[in-house]
Amino acid sequence: MSILTREEILKEIKAGNIKIEPFVSENLGPGSIDLCLGNDFLTFKKVHDIVDINEEINHEQVTEKRTIKDGERIVLMPSETILAITLEKITLAENICGWLEGRSRFARLGLLVHISASFIQPGISNKQCLEITNFSSMPLGLYPKTRICQFIFQKLEGRAKYTGRFANQNESNF
Repeated sequence: MSILTREEILKEIKAGNIKIEPFVSENLGPGSIDLCLGNDFLTFKKVHDIVDINEEINHEQVTEKRTIKDGERIVLMPSETILAITLEKITLAENICGWLEGRSRFARLGLLVHISASFIQPGISNKQCLEITNFSSMPLGLYPKTRICQFIFQKLEGRAKYTGRFANQNESNF
């Protein structure tokens, strides 16, 4: 298994093994591609009951959707978490997986872009759900179209395809 460099990513795109829609070549770095924040967010409701963590829990029970227009912002208060979706849709062949990571420029301000589920399964074809948390002591404003995170591509030994609950996620079902 190996991480793909810029040239290898471009080869895989040309071969049809990686699809990025929309693809912006300026967002491609030496070993990853920056992904942009979409316009749709899920904010957590103020719940005064215990939310039990078990196999039956569904985040949709405790969130509500907000759509932010281009040029506007959503404010993330200290210690607050929201869910967001990327602008780009990523499609991977069954021998390629990936990792979502934050960008250093935002991490230095206390913004965590992905709490814990950063591994992206092989064979996916979806927009990426971001679990964003503000670890700083100040409110942070998030704007759609900001290059918020990076996607790192990795070749697999063997082939597999994710078909679980979050397959084919987009703005309507993240």
